[in-house]
Amino acid sequence: MMKTLVAAAAFLAVSASAFAQQSVSFVEPADGATVTSPFKVKFAVSGMAVKPAGDMTANTGHHHLLINAAPVKAGEVVPADETHIHFGKGQTETEVKLAPGTYTLSLQFANGLHQSYGPGMSASIKVTVK
Repeated sequence: MMKTLVAAAAFLAVSASAFAQQSVSFVEPADGATVTSPFKVKFAVSGMAVKPAGDMTANTGHHHLLINAAPVKAGEVVPADETHIHFGKGQTETEVKLAPGTYTLSLQFANGLHQSYGPGMSASIKVTVK
């Protein structure tokens, strides 16, 4: 019994450690950048792999770029509209065209069915478009 409890505790510690290392980030532009439209946006993910929509392999998914929108709750499907842009082919960069102004750009990682991994797999930056 004790051996089983020790093994279970070790598994949970490794699982929690792996989960804590999962994240998304912007490679470019930098937070606070001033850009001219159109501008390149590059995405990164750690602790998971990028796979196209439809692929439901564990610990995989694809990026979504949210423009002035809040992260999507875990398990909810990321909407598909002008402020929630899907990269279901597994893309890790895009070119964005925005009118002059200040914007919050957020990455949201989601599984093959576009179900969000939640705020923990989201990252946000602010950019100013000249």
